[in-house]
Amino acid sequence: MPAAPLVVALAYDRLSPFEFGIVVEAFALPRPELDVAWYRFRVCSVERRPVRALGGVTIEARAGLTALRSAHTIVVPGWRNIDEAPPPALLIALRRAFDRGARLVSICSGVFVLAAAGVLDGKRATTHWRYTARLAERFPKIIVEPNVLYVDEGRVMTSAGSAAGLDLCLHIIRKDFGAEIANRVAKRLLVPPHRDGGQAQYVAEPTRTGSSGLAPLLAWAQRNLYRNLTLRVLARQAAMSERSFARHFRAETGTTAHQWLVHQRLIAAQRMLETTNESVDHVAEAVGFGTAATLRQHFSRRFQTSPAGYRRRFSMIAHAKQKPAQGRVREPGKPGRGSRRRRALAEFISQR
Repeated sequence: MPAAPLVVALAYDRLSPFEFGIVVEAFALPRPELDVAWYRFRVCSVERRPVRALGGVTIEARAGLTALRSAHTIVVPGWRNIDEAPPPALLIALRRAFDRGARLVSICSGVFVLAAAGVLDGKRATTHWRYTARLAERFPKIIVEPNVLYVDEGRVMTSAGSAAGLDLCLHIIRKDFGAEIANRVAKRLLVPPHRDGGQAQYVAEPTRTGSSGLAPLLAWAQRNLYRNLTLRVLARQAAMSERSFARHFRAETGTTAHQWLVHQRLIAAQRMLETTNESVDHVAEAVGFGTAATLRQHFSRRFQTSPAGYRRRFSMIAHAKQKPAQGRVREPGKPGRGSRRRRALAEFISQR
């Protein structure tokens, strides 16, 4: 990734201000408090005139499609009508940008633009659950994932409905700058750094939050990742039978308890690798993977890199050697206090 990568967002007639605003908020807002080479941002338009967004808003883009030639990331924030073919000039410009190595991103119905450009053939993609069947029917070469919030296929990324675009933007920030920076951006936005599950949870009934549903149990599990959190342990904590708990967990989160725990442990591992000098063995123990080998296996599968490689890229510690921040952590080799160390590290993780 180049320093201060250029993000270009597409504007068009009948643009949705919400989806466009997500892109502006994620990439255009200055963030000097992060002390990184943040994104540069431009808006381009097919029409060389002010475009009319929904709600009576007019947007004047100062750049045309030539802006795509130098973009590192190009975002299509929806499309005005899934049955309307995008302009040929736009499709050609997107294809050329992709061929030279640009990253293409779509939010909601914007996937139909990328699909028409031919950059999704043979790849996985998603869109709003209302449009997934149409996408699969019109573009049979695409592997449509109907129940996820977003899909990352390397240089092509697609998201589900409008709000899922924010999930994808945070995912991009996480890939470019690391989990700690993405968490700080999410905190400023007052949204969770990552939502678990998929679209299925939103089709019939919205997920319960706050103190209802499984929210207290999920918060407890995040504070106790170092423990052996089996299905039996979680069900007992939720005062349910294992079968009932498994059913309620999938209905409320859109995923299984095992998959959710793996993801939470990976997020916790990312934070520790970025902000501490703990060894990979200690990181694996603190987040509940048990051994460094297990952590490496899951880390490589999810992030296509090793924990050590991730730390080299995203570590926020200026010096390679630094005393542990937790004064009560036992010294290596002293027996009998392993659980204290795990609790201290888990408390550290939960406070991030």
